[in-house]
Amino acid sequence: MALTKHPIADLIARRGGLVIDGAMSTPLEAAGLNLNDTLWSAKALLECPDLVRKVHYDYYAAGANAVEACSYQATEAAFARKGIEKAEASRLIRLSGELVREAKNDALLEHPEWDPADLLTAGSIGPYGAYLADGSEYTGAYDLTREEYYAFHQLRLDELLNSGMDILAIETQPRFDEIEALLAMIADRDITCWVTVTLKDGDMPDGTKLEVLAKCLDADPHVEAFGFNCVKREWVEPGLKRLSAYTDKPLVVYPNSGETYDPTTKTWHAQGVHEPDWNHYVPLWEHTGARCIGGCCRTLPKDIVQIADLLHRAAEKHYGRRLKAPLQNSIS
Repeated sequence: MALTKHPIADLIARRGGLVIDGAMSTPLEAAGLNLNDTLWSAKALLECPDLVRKVHYDYYAAGANAVEACSYQATEAAFARKGIEKAEASRLIRLSGELVREAKNDALLEHPEWDPADLLTAGSIGPYGAYLADGSEYTGAYDLTREEYYAFHQLRLDELLNSGMDILAIETQPRFDEIEALLAMIADRDITCWVTVTLKDGDMPDGTKLEVLAKCLDADPHVEAFGFNCVKREWVEPGLKRLSAYTDKPLVVYPNSGETYDPTTKTWHAQGVHEPDWNHYVPLWEHTGARCIGGCCRTLPKDIVQIADLLHRAAEKHYGRRLKAPLQNSIS
């Protein structure tokens, strides 16, 4: 169908770049919520929705233009595994969208000088591998038919659209066939998305070459931007160079904080004091074609404040003109 809105392209045209939010699980755990659960962050929709709304608000206040609903792990199958029936699963998924919309409204009430068009709500669509809760989003070690992908994703997609999301974030995807299925599902919907994948040995975990991915996503009118998330920061630049050779669309990166995850102990370990930080990476990624930048695992609002400022300065240098200041810097 003919698309009537292109929120990502429009925002980048106005601001030079788009700041994505950071992790949901890290602020939730910092507030005392135990997420050692197959629902992961979606558990918060059941136990503390007000806290989810506050995390969303904090990211808008930190300078994020696009904030994602807490729907990454919120699927019919995931809730059914907990004994939650379809009607309640529908309500919870819809709630995830409503909470981020309420946080956006809260931010605009607090800061009436902000342009509502500069704040987007994004429905998070995680992969089937996230439901497996065994790290499969980084390996792609599953194989579903197109119809099985449809059945798995349908309820979440429908309810996120029913909740009024501005865009979709099809993210942390390890398999090309799952991306194809998801794009087929929105082909007749008036909504656009970004698509981000995980990496293994420089390509998608299922072995799909980045060049193949780029050609597919560049040709799809519903995909406004694409790139990587939930990856090591040092993996990003080589991948961006390969993608940028096949597209003029904005590229997206929101990697992990720099800490290293040990799947055996399920613990994170801090990066070395001499390793590069956001000050090094954000200008480099912007120079390599990234226009949408944020954070993934272990990032917090303080990281988004820094990313927003760095992306703004890099974009001004790139475009050679003054751009609208990052949102948090416009607070008087």
